[in-house]
Amino acid sequence: MAKIIAVVNQKGGVGKTTTAVNLGAYLAEFGKYVLLIDLDPQANATSGLGVDYQNLEKGIYEALSGNFLVREIIQPTSHIGYRIAPATPALAGANVELVNIDKREFRLAEALLEVRSDYDVIIIDCPPSLGLLTLNGLVAADHVLIPIQAEYYALEGLGQLMSTIALVQENLKPELSILGAVITMFDKRVRLSDQVFQELYKFFPDKIFRTVVPRNVRLTEAPSHGKSIAHYDAGSKGARAYEKLAREVLEII
Repeated sequence: MAKIIAVVNQKGGVGKTTTAVNLGAYLAEFGKYVLLIDLDPQANATSGLGVDYQNLEKGIYEALSGNFLVREIIQPTSHIGYRIAPATPALAGANVELVNIDKREFRLAEALLEVRSDYDVIIIDCPPSLGLLTLNGLVAADHVLIPIQAEYYALEGLGQLMSTIALVQENLKPELSILGAVITMFDKRVRLSDQVFQELYKFFPDKIFRTVVPRNVRLTEAPSHGKSIAHYDAGSKGARAYEKLAREVLEII
C-alpha cells in the first residue's frame, strides 16, 4: 500500500507545488512508483510536468465526483514510474459542488483506494487554502509535508494550519501525522533571524528537514518547459536540494 503524503500550506508562493513535483520526480528516480495528485485548481503541477490540462476531458475532479475511476484519468510523465492525476478547469468549482455530497471530506480517500496498491508513494499537491479540497487531501493522507518560505511573514497563518491538522486528527483521521516542515526559497544573502527559527521549532520540534531548498532560477524555469528539475537541470542547486529531500523522506517513510 502506498504511503500518501499531502503537501500543504494555505499561504501561496511558498514553493508548495515545486516541492510536490520535484519530490515525486526524485522518488521516481530512486526507483519508486509515484503518483502525483494535482488537487490545486490552478493546475500548476499538471502543466509543470508537461500535461496540457486545458485540453483534457477528465481529471481529478471527475474522479472526486464519481464519474471516472482514478485509474482512468492518470497521465504519464517523462519519468519512468512517475504519473499524475491531473487537475482540469472543472476543479475550480469543486469546493462549491462537493459541499452537499455525503461524506464529502472522504471523497479523495475513497477514490484512491483502487490505486493505492499500484504505487509506493502518492503525493497530493493541495491548493493554497484550507477549503474542502485541502481537507480531502488531509483526510486521504498518512503524512503532511509543509513547505515554509524562508522569511518571517511566511510563518503567519501557520497556527491556523496546525489547528486544522489537529481538527482532522481529532475528528476525521486520527492516524494522520506531520512528516515535517521543509524550508524553501532560502537566500543565503538574507540572514534568517533566530526568532524565525525559534518560531519554527515551536511548531515543529524535531520535525524540520535538514534539507534547505535554495532560491534558484533553474527551479523557476523548469515548469515553463514542462519538466521537473531532475530533467531540466540535474546539476543545479535546486535539483541537489530536492534529491537530498527525497532521500530524507525515504528514511522516514
